[in-house]
Amino acid sequence: MPEDRALALVGLTKRYRETTAVDGVSLAVAPGEVVALLGPSGSGKSTIFRCISRLTAADAGEIWVLGTRMDDLQGAALRAQRRAIGLIFQQFNLIGRVSAIDNVLAGRLGSVGMIRATLRAFAYADRQLALAALDRVGMLDKAYQRADSLSGGQQQRVAIARVVAQQSRIILADEPVASLDPTAADNVLTLLRSIARERGIGVLCSLHQTDLARRYADRIVALKRGRVVLDTTAAAIGADELARIYHVVEGTPAVQTMAVAEVSRRRA
Repeated sequence: MPEDRALALVGLTKRYRETTAVDGVSLAVAPGEVVALLGPSGSGKSTIFRCISRLTAADAGEIWVLGTRMDDLQGAALRAQRRAIGLIFQQFNLIGRVSAIDNVLAGRLGSVGMIRATLRAFAYADRQLALAALDRVGMLDKAYQRADSLSGGQQQRVAIARVVAQQSRIILADEPVASLDPTAADNVLTLLRSIARERGIGVLCSLHQTDLARRYADRIVALKRGRVVLDTTAAAIGADELARIYHVVEGTPAVQTMAVAEVSRRRA
């Protein structure tokens, strides 16, 4: 694997009985790069994330994380490499009854151990790191507020602070703005892209909103039936390509909307 890649997949394949969910997928993400993963439901996006994080074992192919082949690792070596991977989900995965800072400190679990984390016996340095992460996402004033009292956009910012405190080198964001309103979605993706740039973090982000992918990603990788059908810069993708990815019939409102967006983008 080239040393300048944060993440690389080579021929990744995953089958569930007679169904091939991911079929020979190859892609790469550079440090500081945001890659959007597009495709209809069932195209294999979430399965790819599960394979990268080793929540699911791939059947074939290679997974390279920061120059180390992830699918070869076991035990302590696997746990250590997983610390470099931050996960952001559609449903935030926060503990609602505890404060924002306690949720961010969960990002330190891999470094401090389960017993200290259960007792909330975090070192001063860990707490300062968590506060700095909350400050970076604009949530320092909410540090001691219960997570379930925050808005959806605020909760997702806390989730981003958690992966920052984890000191992740790669972020896997699985539909991170699917449950947010347009303004909150823009804010979250702006923040995610900014953090990727300033910290050199490679981001692989699955999205259904094609307009957001084109605005915030550097590259777009599109899947169809578990295979890569498009890998190009976000600036180069047009309405025709998007229509083919999502099986949209020419002349339907969806295609017309994408075509209008394409014309507007080129005029801007």
